[in-house]
Parts: sequence; C-alpha cells; structure tokens
Amino acid sequence: MQGPRPVVLSGPSGAGKSTLLKKLLKDYENIFGFSVSHTTRQPRPGEVNGKDYHFVTREEMQKEIDAGEFIEHAEFSGNMYGTSKGAVQAVQAQNQICVLDIDIQGVKNIKKTDLNPIYISVQPPSIDILEKRLRDRKTETEESLLNRLTAARVDLELSKEPGLFDLVIINDDLEKAYSELKEVLLE
Repeated sequence: MQGPRPVVLSGPSGAGKSTLLKKLLKDYENIFGFSVSHTTRQPRPGEVNGKDYHFVTREEMQKEIDAGEFIEHAEFSGNMYGTSKGAVQAVQAQNQICVLDIDIQGVKNIKKTDLNPIYISVQPPSIDILEKRLRDRKTETEESLLNRLTAARVDLELSKEPGLFDLVIINDDLEKAYSELKEVLLE
C-alpha cells in the first residue's frame, strides 16, 4: 500500500466516530478520504450504497474474502463488515490520507498487516452516556441495542491493551474531541 499513512478510527457504536469523521472530511475534504467498508446488513434510512457502505450479499463478501481482497473483516450482530484493499487504494489513488472506521477486532487484524496506520480510539465518557446516545438515535431494537452495549463493554476493555492505540479520545465534548483528533492528524 503506497501513499500517506492511513488513519484507523475505532470505538464502540455511539462513541461519536462518525460525527468526528464527518466533521473532518467536511473541513479537510482534499486531505482526507474515507475508506467505504463493506457490509451484509441492510441500509438504514438515509444511507447510500457506495457512500456510507458497500451493501453486499454474504455470498459476494465471502467470495472476496476468500480471494484475499480484504484487509480485515469481522462479524457483528449476524452481519459481516470489512475493509477491502480496493476501498483503501481508491482513496490513496486520490492522493488523500485514508481514514478507516474499524471495530476492535479489525484493529487487531490490521496490526498483522503492513498497512501501518495511526490508531485512534474514540470512547464515550461512560457506558450510561453511550446507552443514552444509542437510545436517542432510535435506530435500534432493544435486542440490537443490548448487543451493542455488550460489544461496547468488551471493546472498551480490549482497548486498554498497552500499545494498541496511538491516541485515545474521550468524547464527552465534541469540539474538544475534534480538536484532539485534528491535533494528532494535522502533524
């Protein structure tokens, strides 16, 4: 993989990764580009295929994984998610810094590759605040919300592993979190 060092943003659902990422891509659209992940889940209202995710069938995704086309992939709540080499190369071809939004399993998988990104964990101030954010979205069933909270607890525990992340941002204040993110990336 050629080009500038990519950035991996990780953290539980509801921590604010997407909000920070959207701000970054809006303010620095010529510098950063988003690697669009693949998923087998159904699109949520307002999500656009090819922009938010590449929505594919399980068969399509498994075939590409088997062919070695993915940097990382994982299964969550019965759906597959992953980052294809092509998605990263598409951003690098635009001469932009590639930003990947990846879960903790994906972070551990990328550590085994030669991608060499900057690893940043975005975390909520507490599980209670995370739960409130997820409930306020009104996009989850009670079961999927509980699954996300369980995954978040595991994610936050695993993220304490020394050396896993270059930076941990506690997102209790969006402007402060964004400022921390910019500070490390604009170096």
